[in-house]
Amino acid sequence: MDFTLSDEEQAINDLAEQILGDKSSHERLRDLTTNDDRVDAEAWAALAEAGVLGAAVPEEHGGLGLGYLATAMAMQQVGATASPVPLLPTSVMAAMPIAEFGTGAQKAVHLPSIADGSLIATAGLYEESTVPSEPETAASADGDGYRLDGVKPMVEAGLDAGLLLIPARMVDGTCGVFLVDAEADGVHRIRVEVTTGRPMARVELTGVEVGAGSLLGDGSTAGADIVEWIELRTQAAMCMMMAGAARASIELAAAYTKERQQFDRPIATFQAVSNRAGDSYIDTEAITLTAWQAAWRIDQGLPARDAVSIAKWWAADAGFRVVHAAVHVHGGVGVDRDYPLHRFFVMARQLELTLGNGEEHLAALGRSIAAS
Repeated sequence: MDFTLSDEEQAINDLAEQILGDKSSHERLRDLTTNDDRVDAEAWAALAEAGVLGAAVPEEHGGLGLGYLATAMAMQQVGATASPVPLLPTSVMAAMPIAEFGTGAQKAVHLPSIADGSLIATAGLYEESTVPSEPETAASADGDGYRLDGVKPMVEAGLDAGLLLIPARMVDGTCGVFLVDAEADGVHRIRVEVTTGRPMARVELTGVEVGAGSLLGDGSTAGADIVEWIELRTQAAMCMMMAGAARASIELAAAYTKERQQFDRPIATFQAVSNRAGDSYIDTEAITLTAWQAAWRIDQGLPARDAVSIAKWWAADAGFRVVHAAVHVHGGVGVDRDYPLHRFFVMARQLELTLGNGEEHLAALGRSIAAS
C-alpha cells in the first residue's frame, strides 16, 4: 500500500495548507465569529483561484480532474486550521457525485460554478428516523417533473448553499437524488445552532417543483447507491478533518507546555504531562494513518467500507481523547474560548458526534468480518 502523493496531490495539499494558514489566522477567525460570518469569503476565493475547489472536477468543466485523495488532503488542512470554508459539503458531498453520476447537462450547469467558487453546494442526506438511502422525504410525479415534500433537519452549509442534493423516496419506493435550487419556491431554510458555533440548516421542502432533469444521473445507478457512495466519501473526509484537528491540538499543547513553567521547570518535563503528550501523539498517528488508508482505498477504487469503519472508530474514539488531553495540559487557558484550542475542541466534538459512537463502528466492522 503506497501512500506517496503524486505531484498534483502534494500541490493541492501544500496550496490548501498555505492558503488556510495565511487566511484562517486566529485573529481572522475571531473577527469572523464576531461578525457572524459563516463562510470565510477570502479563503474561499483563494482556494478557488488556486484550483483546490475544482480538484475533483473534470478538466472540461473547469477543474483539475484529480481523484478523491487530493481533496481529502485539503480536508485535512481544513481540520488543521478549523477554517470556516464549506469544502466538505461543496466538493465532497456535491461536486464529486455530480461529476461521477451526473448527466452531461447537469455537469455543464453546476460543476464550473463550483470550481470557480461562485456556487456553494451541499447534500441533505440525513433525516431523524431513517437511514439516508431510505428517505422519508417524498418525490411525487408532477407533470413531466416531480414535487418534493419533506424535512432534512441538519444540512451542512445549508444556509449558504445555492444548490441542494436531496435524496427522496420515489412513488415505487426506491430512492432518487434530486438537484434542487436552494432559492426555489417551497424551500425553507431555518438556522440550527450546533457545537462548532457555525450553524447548519433545517431544510423544509413543501411542494417544491423540480423538472425531470433535476434527478441526478441517467437512471443507470440506483439512487440508494449514490447516497451510500456520498456517505462513504463524506465520512472518510471527516476522518481526515479529525486528523488535522488532532495534530493542530497536540502542536498547541507541545508549544504551551514547553513555555509554561512550574517549580522553575517547563511542565513538559513532568512525567504526567509527557505521558499524556506521548499517548496523544500515538492516537494522532493512528487517526491519520487510518484516515489516509480509507481515503487512498477510495481513490484507488478499492473496497473501502471496512477501512472507513476503522478510520471512523479511531477518529471518534481517539480524536476526542486527543483534544481533551490538550485542553487538560493547558490548565485554565485550555477552556478560554478566545484561545485557538477551543476551535479544535468543538470541531473534534462535532465530528465525533456526526461520525457516531465508536462501538457502532466496531459492530459494523465485526459484522463485515463475520460475513466474509
